[in-house]
Amino acid sequence: MLKTGSKAAMSGTAMKTFAGVRMLRNIRNWYVRFDRPISSASLVGGFVFDALTLHRVDTFWENFWVVVHLLVVAACIVLISRQENQNAAGPDSPKLRFWLITLMQFFFGGLLSTLLVFYFRSGSLSASWPFFLILAVAFIANEALKKYYVRLGFQISLFYLSLFCFAIFIVPVIVHAIGPLIFILSGLVSLALMRLFVFVMKVVAKENLERGKKEFTLAICSIFLAINLLYFLNLIPPIPLSLMDAAVGHSITHEANGDYALQSEDRGWLGFFRLAEVVHVPSGAPLYAYSAVFSPTRLNTRIIHEWQHYEGNRGWVTADRIDLSLLGGRGGGYRTYSMKSQVTPGAWRVNVETPGGAVLGRLRFNVLAATSPPPLKTELKD
Repeated sequence: MLKTGSKAAMSGTAMKTFAGVRMLRNIRNWYVRFDRPISSASLVGGFVFDALTLHRVDTFWENFWVVVHLLVVAACIVLISRQENQNAAGPDSPKLRFWLITLMQFFFGGLLSTLLVFYFRSGSLSASWPFFLILAVAFIANEALKKYYVRLGFQISLFYLSLFCFAIFIVPVIVHAIGPLIFILSGLVSLALMRLFVFVMKVVAKENLERGKKEFTLAICSIFLAINLLYFLNLIPPIPLSLMDAAVGHSITHEANGDYALQSEDRGWLGFFRLAEVVHVPSGAPLYAYSAVFSPTRLNTRIIHEWQHYEGNRGWVTADRIDLSLLGGRGGGYRTYSMKSQVTPGAWRVNVETPGGAVLGRLRFNVLAATSPPPLKTELKD
């Protein structure tokens, strides 16, 4: 009776195991069949989810989310390389590699999506488009070039790009400062972490590491130099700062309750679709540029309002640069404004930028001469 019961129990366990294996095989076959639509849906859905749920670059959970993604990706790279070593000496295990690559691709997508959202909020597309293009290409390549994930150089290229982009904003958050020296420190931190990762790879999967060493070393050096070049050309958004709000008006007052009351022209519902706001200015009347810039807690710095006028063949000519203080920690951004008198008719813009010239955002507007003050509405900036 006991033997019969044991055999029945063993038979039941074997059937459950077989059913589990069959279910995993069915899931794998289904995923392979619908790989392209699943990748497209996750590409769009993941980006929208991150855009709606991620808010500040200085909070614990936002950065914990990034760190977890980096650790999972690093673990997948190590395990895939380890399996490559084992395959060289024994039978191949394509099923395990499939799930490791799929998991790595999923977490790479979430990681690159998060970085793209953070950087997009921090800069102007017209000023930082080369850097946005690099992140966007990496984001799309993660979904479209799955076959290249078997190459160690491709894996480490995306991993180091993500690691460096994370270091660029987490180091200023930790040290409460920004600037060229802090950026250099961020680069050194990324290289040190990458060196630690390579050491782990050398211990766990030395043979596979040696085979791809030349390829990924070239990739790391190229990414490091390219990002440094973009930074010192002011083509990288000045993260962790971000422009939360900006507007141009005819007057602004600081209320007793702390709010700012901005008086501006009513643009109407069509104003939303205009690339540049139209402002009617009587002769000699001033204009005000309002901005709310987020800075992490205890990161106090300065920003510049650069007023520029378009003058035909001369292009954008700087009429004034106004230095303003910026205190960190306020979720809605630190509010401040600048004033410009003698604003001549024509195309104008106000660049909100760091003292080093990195652009956070731009206010564009066209000034038209007016004989009397236009009708105004009051908007509270709380």
